[in-house]
Amino acid sequence: MTNIQTNSNQWLPTSKKEVKQLGWSDIDVILFTGDAYIDHPSFGAAVIGRVLEAEGLRVAVIPQPNWKDDLRDFKKLGKPRLFFAVTGGNMDSMVNHYTAGKRKRSNDAYTPGGRSGYRPDYATIIYSNILKKLYPEIPLVVGGIEASLRRVTHYDYWSDKLMPSILVDSKADMLFYGMGEKSIIEFARLVKRGVPVENLTTIPQTSFIVDARKNYATKKNWDELELASHEECLADRKTFARNFMHIEEESNKMEAKKLIQKVDNRKIVVNPPWPTFKEKEIDRVYDLPYTRLPHPRYNNKETIPAYEMIRHSINIHRGCFGGCTFCTISAHQGKFIASRSQKSVLKEVEKVTEMPDFKGYISDLGGPSANMYKMKGIHEEICRKCKRPSCIFPSICKNLDTSHKPMLDLYKKVRQNPKIKKAFVGSGIRYDMILEKTGNKETDKSNKEYLREVIKHHVSGRLKVAPEHSSDEVLKFMRKPSFQLFEKLNDEFIKINKEEKLNQQLVPYFISSHPGSKSEDMADLAIRTKKMNFRLEQVQDFTPTPMTLATVVYYSGYHPYTMEKIFTAKNKHDKENQRQFFFWYKNEFKNSIKKDLGKKGRNDLVKQLFKK
Repeated sequence: MTNIQTNSNQWLPTSKKEVKQLGWSDIDVILFTGDAYIDHPSFGAAVIGRVLEAEGLRVAVIPQPNWKDDLRDFKKLGKPRLFFAVTGGNMDSMVNHYTAGKRKRSNDAYTPGGRSGYRPDYATIIYSNILKKLYPEIPLVVGGIEASLRRVTHYDYWSDKLMPSILVDSKADMLFYGMGEKSIIEFARLVKRGVPVENLTTIPQTSFIVDARKNYATKKNWDELELASHEECLADRKTFARNFMHIEEESNKMEAKKLIQKVDNRKIVVNPPWPTFKEKEIDRVYDLPYTRLPHPRYNNKETIPAYEMIRHSINIHRGCFGGCTFCTISAHQGKFIASRSQKSVLKEVEKVTEMPDFKGYISDLGGPSANMYKMKGIHEEICRKCKRPSCIFPSICKNLDTSHKPMLDLYKKVRQNPKIKKAFVGSGIRYDMILEKTGNKETDKSNKEYLREVIKHHVSGRLKVAPEHSSDEVLKFMRKPSFQLFEKLNDEFIKINKEEKLNQQLVPYFISSHPGSKSEDMADLAIRTKKMNFRLEQVQDFTPTPMTLATVVYYSGYHPYTMEKIFTAKNKHDKENQRQFFFWYKNEFKNSIKKDLGKKGRNDLVKQLFKK
């Protein structure tokens, strides 16, 4: 890695030497993370560190501490004045470590050189237990994707069992779920004032444990919903499935209830979330003084793959109202969109152009779903009563403003910057919001214009989209639009490329072994993509991750909303059988595919797939 800047005072300190250079006599907060320390707004630890710094606190970061030696990394900065904060990193450590087939990965994109072995399995639990053992008297909070999605009873694919809230095993005093800036600021302010941690029971978007027999303070306007206990979930899979329905419904409400779940003789309390960030609030987070670079401790070391991917990218919004059953974005970032102002985005664009290694290309101008910027309900009072997990499935909500005009305006402003050669949209695009007619002429016009704008100016030769499957039955379960809409997109893509004299590729993503998917459905996928002249490459096997509806079905066998029994390919043989259909054109899979479909009496599918 090249040594771009050498003044370590521009970063939060990571060592005793750096703390001394800053002239600090003590540290207010020490933040432990499973990732390398990259001071960029795409990395949660950097965001939380900068947010606390903006509050006037002295914050240090310990990236990827060694948990296997004499624990010197956990001791080197001593005790913080206020609290420890722990995150497993930008990814769940188990997803980071293992493939869908539970094979150990040989690389970790968040470590220099992509090396594996620099963080433990269940990193949040391991780090927290070490800190609680060394410094039992110091408050400890956990956050980030790993903690957030394990806030109540959840299925853990890697141990193949139900686990209680991560608060139980981590012994943390408090959990911040979702995007944690507001919660940690409020927590820090109160702790700084001397309020005991056990009294901090009214902060939104936090979770904590209390004795089931004792009373605790709560906000009067919060309604309460008691979930089935952890023990009841262990005893009955149907109960666990039904439990999830309530959790998902509350996660998708503007005015959610406080959730209670008993574990032994204690209660997990999950307070409702904060209102969606207003423009000024989200701007404030992104306008903080990030260097956008890895800490100098990594100078002259190998590059960090995850950083290379996002170094020149810009996030324009948070949240996703897609509600896909296999995705955790809405459970973590929320269903409602928080968009940055055009001014804040353009300011960051300018900052990127000033980076010494910038060659004129923004790698991604996007978000969780690329094209949801500035989208929200037309009448907020309707949204307040709504608990739909998706605003765009089974159809686009009539109350949702899906105009792409704000994005068109932003893209054009970015293109006008003389230092920008090209600003790519690398995030996935929800094409259903572009192609489906809204009945509003202006919106339909801007949506059509948006597709041409992206194809003409913002594609790096390949446009990524995620149809995920071809079977309408499976797509309905996934909360994704009909495959016919993808076929329509493909036609439009070819037409626009021809008109604009471009030679670009549409790259679709697909999933095998998703709950509800059978071999026959995968054969249909292979046949339909063959007819469209696709040779698939962006494919994955379904991985059950905490707090998704698909994972609940995988474990329980039941759909949480209907209690209908759902088939899921679980064993290695069934999973490989489904995956092979992606690569039907390879000789090594032909006989196996023929045999599999023959057993099911579906030689008609064999003929369609392998006919010349």
